[in-house]
Amino acid sequence: MRMDDYRESDNVEDRRGGGGGGLGGVGIGGVVLALVISYFTGINPMTLLGIMEQTPIARHEAPAHKPPANDDTARFVSRVLASTEDVWQAGFQANGKRYEAPKLVLFTGATPTACGTGQTAMGPFYCPGDQKVYIDLAFFRELKTRFQAPGEFAQAYVIAHEVGHHVQNLLGVAGKVHEAQRRLPKAEANALSVRMELQADCLAGVWGKRADDMKRILDSGDLETALAAATAIGDDRLQQQAQGRVVPESFTHGTSAQRVRWFKRGFETGDFNRCNTFQADTL
Repeated sequence: MRMDDYRESDNVEDRRGGGGGGLGGVGIGGVVLALVISYFTGINPMTLLGIMEQTPIARHEAPAHKPPANDDTARFVSRVLASTEDVWQAGFQANGKRYEAPKLVLFTGATPTACGTGQTAMGPFYCPGDQKVYIDLAFFRELKTRFQAPGEFAQAYVIAHEVGHHVQNLLGVAGKVHEAQRRLPKAEANALSVRMELQADCLAGVWGKRADDMKRILDSGDLETALAAATAIGDDRLQQQAQGRVVPESFTHGTSAQRVRWFKRGFETGDFNRCNTFQADTL
């Protein structure tokens, strides 16, 4: 990918690392608070301190800042985020709407969110409660080693997919789906989740197409890396690897083939209107 000349987004919140003073950047007051909470809840105080350390308030720093100049991966992610901002701002404006860009939070281990405690093991995720995308950049190593999906466009696809959930949130799609899921049996609620995730894949494809049309950011072979990532994280592939069998009614993101199909639909058309998975007869 050719992103070196792209601007970096101002909407990156870096919660990694420790600050000055106290234990791991948390002051003595924070240590005492962690011990008190631990006494009443039974939660390991070191776990609480780890979460507190990730909180910008506890670290006495500005709530948002650019990644350090020597962190190439974080700066790449920041440029990808900037690209999503440009694409979706133009797309919303063309439809008479205003795009509100999400924040991208970089964290390590665990971090507080409006959706509960975010953890590295959860992988990248979007929280509609605070309109932020969360990612531990260690996931990119896992994408390369565990999922065998190396390449910058594979990494960009991950970010664009989560931003796709933000677009769904702004358009009211996410709210309607979550409301419907509360009234449905588990299997049917999962089926709705699959459609929402596949739409986010399609939106990621739309971003890729429009971003390339704007700035010519893609090189030969980049598309294949994104498709490899989509294939690697299909529900059927992950379940087969983890438990040796596939349980379709428990799918929440879609099969490898479905994820590839919908990403390609977005990428080939660049048209948001072609991403209506909720009215598709077949996925």
